[in-house]
Parts: sequence; C-alpha cells; structure tokens
Amino acid sequence: MTKYLLVGYGSIGRRHMNNLLAHGERDIVVLRSNKSTLDTGALKDFPVETDLRAALAHKPDAAIIATPTSLHMDTAIPAAELGAHLLLEKPVSHSLDRTDDLARAAAESGSRIVTAYQFRWHPTLNALKEELDRGTIGRITSAHVEWGEFMPGWHPWEDYRNSYAALPELGGGVVLTLCHPFDYLRWLLGEVKSVYALTSRSGLGLEVEDTADALLNFQAGTQAHVHVDYLRREPRHRLEMVGSDGILTWDNATGALRIFRADTGTWQETMPPADFERNVMFMDEMAHFIQVVNNTAAPRCTYQDGIAALKICLAVLESGKTGKEIQLG
Repeated sequence: MTKYLLVGYGSIGRRHMNNLLAHGERDIVVLRSNKSTLDTGALKDFPVETDLRAALAHKPDAAIIATPTSLHMDTAIPAAELGAHLLLEKPVSHSLDRTDDLARAAAESGSRIVTAYQFRWHPTLNALKEELDRGTIGRITSAHVEWGEFMPGWHPWEDYRNSYAALPELGGGVVLTLCHPFDYLRWLLGEVKSVYALTSRSGLGLEVEDTADALLNFQAGTQAHVHVDYLRREPRHRLEMVGSDGILTWDNATGALRIFRADTGTWQETMPPADFERNVMFMDEMAHFIQVVNNTAAPRCTYQDGIAALKICLAVLESGKTGKEIQLG
C-alpha cells in the first residue's frame, strides 16, 4: 500500500485529503502546524505530526505539499531527498530561491513531481487545446484573460487579512495566488519572450498587490493580456483567443467553449459533461498523481512547467515595480 504524507491542512490540503480518500487511499500521514482554523475532526483516524522529521520518519512514498507558497521548499526538498514523489501546489514557490535544490534532489533520488495546476484537467480547456492543435482558428494573434474574485469572501471562517493570499511573507498577492492563466497560456501558446505589467493596491488595505494587468509577448508572435484582481464582487474568469480564421472563448463559470469560424460566420458551443463540477478537476489531478506515484504515467504538468509559470509571475511583479519590460530567457 502506498503511504502518503499530506503537508498542510488548510482549505486545499483538506480538499486533497478528501480526494485521496475518495480514490481509496487511506495510508495517510498529516503534517500540520495547528495554525489552520478548519475543523480537524476528519483527521482523528490518521497519524498527525507537527514536526517534519517525525513526519518523514513514517517513510512516505509520496507527499502532497499544500502549505502557504513561501513554505513549499522547506518540506518539498527533504521529502524529495527521501525519494517521495510530490504533488506540489501552485505556484511552486514565491521566488526562485532553492528551486534548483529541489530539482537536484528529485533528480538524485528519482522523485517525480507533478505541479498542481488543476485547470490542465478542465475538460473544455483541454478541448480548446485540441482545437488550437488542429489549427481550427488559424494563427493566434492575441489572447485575453480576465479573472476577478472578491478575495475577502473566499474563506468566511477567517479574517482575509490574515490569509496566505494577503501576506507577503507567505507568498501572497494576486499575481502568485491567481497564477493559473500564466500556466495555461504557456501550455496553450508556447514560451513567453517578454512581460510588461502594471500592479496596484486598490482598496483592500493589503501589503500585496490586489490588481495586476500583464502583457505577455510569446515567442510565436502572439500577444496576450492578463487581468487578475481580488476585488470583483461577481466572480469572472474568462479566456478569449483571436485567430486569423476565427475566435475561441472559454468561460470558467459555465465551462462553455465557443468557437467562431470565419468561413461560415457561425458559432459552435461545447459544454462540459453534465456531472462536471469544480472538484472534478482536483479529482482527476489526484488520479493522475496516483498514477505517477505508481509509475504508470509521466507527470502531465511537470516541475519544469511550474518553474516556467513562476518565472512569468516574477517577471510580472518585477515589471510592476520597475515599470520596465522584462525579458525571459
């Protein structure tokens, strides 16, 4: 039986725990700081440790790193050194410090790493990628992502000002917290060449940016605009791509993928399966991680993918501070 170590029991840690159980995995050790405000009654039947050394003494085969962003490397590196395979929450870290150490530890021990960008398991976002690969709308000239959510309403059980997403020392801020578009745009459009961005603190009284607008210049010639914010009262997360032969749009709220074909002047709509809901992505991601742990699949979203997305995020933040266009290697 595979032994899993769950590192962190905040909202995403609890979700991963429930999904592991739903997949029939019950040999689970939990490492937590006891700082979470969540009810921990569900953990009564599982070993719970508060010390990393004690947790690793259980010799886990796999570890799920679900701590605040700035703490990821503290536990990911020692777990990888022991050869544990990792599901590493996004973004992989808040800086590039020690990220090479994790890569080196994984290479030496054989640890396989999946970066937890769950939108890569969204059914209609995958259908959109298939349309791009088929060239359905021709050459992509531009893309636009808008994602806004009212962050104080995310976790009603805690003061939003004390959450990881609000604190710079924990890797908070809207760019790192809502970093999914920087991953999926690269997945869909290829490597980013340069970034120019504006960031601001617009009204929540936080020490991190709550609004950002980034212009991404892709090596293939496409340009993309990404807007993210913590302020929008009615959540919105939408993607639009304009091509030489049509338009693709995707709406996270409904899951709808719409295709406009210039040759026919008509729209075609694809919806996700009727039973699709948000946790399906996380369930499919966990199923994939279990396959990776059992060596029946290669990581679909690799650690290198996670590092590439982090570099884009850091370029956005640097450009927002300096007012300069940032070149990526």
